Amino acid sequence: MAHEEDALEHERASWKPSTGLAVAVPDPVQNPGLPPHRARTTDKDPAAMKRAVRTVYTLFYLSLAGSIWAIAAYMLFPIESGQIVDIRHNNLFVGLGIALALFAIGVGAIHWSKAIMSDKEHIEPRHATRGRDTTREGAVQAFRDANEESGFGRRAVIRNSLIAALVASVAPGIVLFRGLAPQSNPAGDAREQIAGDPVALLSHTMWKKGMRLAHDPSGEPIRAADLTLGSAVHVIPEPLAKMSHHDGYLEEKAKAIVLLMRLLPEQLPAEHNKLEWSYDGIVAYSKVCTHVGCPVALYEQQTHHLLCPCHQSQFDVSRSAAVIFGPAARPLPQLPITVDAEGYLIAQDDFHEPVGPSFWERH
Repeated sequence: MAHEEDALEHERASWKPSTGLAVAVPDPVQNPGLPPHRARTTDKDPAAMKRAVRTVYTLFYLSLAGSIWAIAAYMLFPIESGQIVDIRHNNLFVGLGIALALFAIGVGAIHWSKAIMSDKEHIEPRHATRGRDTTREGAVQAFRDANEESGFGRRAVIRNSLIAALVASVAPGIVLFRGLAPQSNPAGDAREQIAGDPVALLSHTMWKKGMRLAHDPSGEPIRAADLTLGSAVHVIPEPLAKMSHHDGYLEEKAKAIVLLMRLLPEQLPAEHNKLEWSYDGIVAYSKVCTHVGCPVALYEQQTHHLLCPCHQSQFDVSRSAAVIFGPAARPLPQLPITVDAEGYLIAQDDFHEPVGPSFWERH
């Protein structure tokens, strides 16, 4: 029976004599044992234990209040105006709520473990990875004992307040994700009305019929006669240069940016190009890579290849910017262009397909 209760039976069965030399030392290390147990104040004074319990669940409820305040602050201090002071207030008060929620949970959990949970010392001998059924049953019993000693099952106020605080602590993060999505304004202009529709935002840019092509970033319009053979020019819509950052300059530029190149007309075979979208060998393609949106800014005039420096996707300008190498899944969208009565390059229309990386709602 004693053999059945031996906790190290499996390990002893696997022990084998060492092939090396055993060295006996005259002063082997002695087991120092455990220091004398010192009772805590909460162990000796029931009133102190009650105060500790009240402190712990008060901290957990304080954490709950911090999470609720973070959500409320997100709504009370909106950032839609774009003003720096509003963004600062939002960050400050939301951050204070989240900090209070996490700090109170941490302090409460530490105080619970130090002042309320069992303070007894335990020695547990090491055993084989797979113990006997009696050992496994003992492990289950250890969890039962831990539950009894910590009071997690008995102290309902602490347990429930902790669960509520933990559940509420993730709520501010979930709510803040809403701020990552644009919001529509039905009463605003056309751009604000589609602000909450990602598909519409990705499918349209500020290019319109008759809008002049201009140098980036000066906004100076471009004459077709000024473009030399083999040149590559960074282009934006002419009105964009006068737009402020508050009005969405960067957002519009990120979608409307174009690279303009001039080839010999015979280098654009009709079977591979929409010649009606070009003018005298001048073509304009979106500068936004169709892989992950990096700027396609490297032009090889001898081969007529565009190179994306991020992941080395290559596009052949002489074949409607078709992908010839790399991870990009589709050609660069082409901007239809022509010239006006004064010889300046203008857009015939917006892009006929979404610019940038492919997305799952693209038809």
